[in-house]
Amino acid sequence: MPGDEIEVPKELREFMLEGAEETFLGQKNGANKQYRYGNLHIREYDEKFLVHTDKIDPRKDPVGHLIHDAPEILIGLACAIYGGSQITKKLNTNSKKKSITTGLLSSIITGYLGYAATKKIKKYVE
Repeated sequence: MPGDEIEVPKELREFMLEGAEETFLGQKNGANKQYRYGNLHIREYDEKFLVHTDKIDPRKDPVGHLIHDAPEILIGLACAIYGGSQITKKLNTNSKKKSITTGLLSSIITGYLGYAATKKIKKYVE
């Protein structure tokens, strides 16, 4: 099932699939490196590998991957845009500098809150 990770201790087996490509796509979650092999997402840590299967390979369909495998990112972005703009409108500062600062700060906060909440909900749904 997507989202379930398999842990492979390095002491048990040092492995890497032939043809797996190192990638920046995906959340590293503290990993030293991460790789993709089709729908497999492999994270390499000092002592282990964590492997899970994504529904959609982000290299082939980035939007589909965000929708099906990482909706928290899309919701975080939507919250940042909407929340930041609404808070900035409500505060209605006369200073352009304050308005930009307020908009940026409120976007970061509301975006993170939307992202974090969706990530927690996603854990319980899977």
